[in-house]
Amino acid sequence: MKWMNAASLLFLLLSAAACNTNDKAPAASENNIDAARNFIRAALDGKFNEAREYMIQDSLNNNLLDLAERSYKNSSQDTRDGYRASSIRFHPPIVNLNDSTSVIIYSNSYKNDPDTLRVIRVGAEWRVDLKSLYPAMTDPAPIQPITTDSIK
Repeated sequence: MKWMNAASLLFLLLSAAACNTNDKAPAASENNIDAARNFIRAALDGKFNEAREYMIQDSLNNNLLDLAERSYKNSSQDTRDGYRASSIRFHPPIVNLNDSTSVIIYSNSYKNDPDTLRVIRVGAEWRVDLKSLYPAMTDPAPIQPITTDSIK
């Protein structure tokens, strides 16, 4: 009987340990500000895989985040520590282009350099769209023909 109780206890402990994993999913963003904050905080902390979870998944956004990640990893340890210790500041106005798209101006207390993020609601979730802030990547300007020739 004691063996049966010990085996049951061991089974319960192993089951509880298996259920308690450290792979926690990122918190869902409730609104545009929450999505921006979650994305920025993950990036400032160097958690770029987590930041991807708050971003619209397409090749251009992934490439832009890869570029930011390489830049972060190539920066000095003091700089990375400064980013991790910084707080996020949101600057007015938060521009709501419509009910599902916002442009948010923010900075961090380490660099205090204002930047912008576009946040878009996709279904029931808010996601960051990095590529929309680079007009040349999303809406290339038409090539203008040369009308005057300076070489004669």
